[in-house]
Amino acid sequence: MRLDVTLLPALAAAFMLVFARVGAMVMLMPGLGETNIPVRIKLAIALLLALILLPLHRSAYQVDMTSLSGLLVLMLHEIVIGIILGATARVTLSALQVAGSVIAQQMGLGFVTSVDPTQGQQGVLVGNFLTMLGITMLFATDSHHLVISALTDSYRIFAPGETVASGDIASLATLAFASAFKIGLQLSAPFLVFGLVFNIGLGVLARLMPQMQVFFVGAPLSILAGFLILAVILAAMMGTFLDYFIGVMHDMMPLN
Repeated sequence: MRLDVTLLPALAAAFMLVFARVGAMVMLMPGLGETNIPVRIKLAIALLLALILLPLHRSAYQVDMTSLSGLLVLMLHEIVIGIILGATARVTLSALQVAGSVIAQQMGLGFVTSVDPTQGQQGVLVGNFLTMLGITMLFATDSHHLVISALTDSYRIFAPGETVASGDIASLATLAFASAFKIGLQLSAPFLVFGLVFNIGLGVLARLMPQMQVFFVGAPLSILAGFLILAVILAAMMGTFLDYFIGVMHDMMPLN
């Protein structure tokens, strides 16, 4: 009995191309692409997803094993597509950092920073809390499955070997950043109103009672009132963020 192994090089090349797209996405995907996640875990997840997707999209790859340059160009193309998908999902998460920074400034905690465990760098304490809560909510509601679904459907939009439209990518990036900033400001809108009213009230109080140390009275009150407002609207904030994240992921999927 003889086995035909001539298809193995083409199959291996197709697997590496699928892995290039999946690995680039996992590297930036919220919750999995964080700096505190071990590299071996990221690699294992990317390999597992590539093994699952390979039978589904094997026919989409027309691999020419006689041309190394063509294979490298195709792999670079797959990496770019994976980066686009992962970066879009990552940018949506930055809306919580924007909201956290605005909230911290209005509460008087803008100078309180800590290490962001998701990025390994300094960040505003409130922003770090909202980011960690947002990632937890994404996994608790299985919303991260939408990123994987968008990866599968990306083979309809970005077929292997086809030229990626740079204009569409630029438009997607601009829209993603603008939407994240807009949602971040909308999430922090109650605190903008609170900060405006509270600071105007302190200014009036300082004029009425010049001998009173307004700062020593206003700072604790601002923090206390800010935490009370945060406790009241936190559920609505995270619900709005989840709706925004789900909407972005659905926009990345083509209509059937």
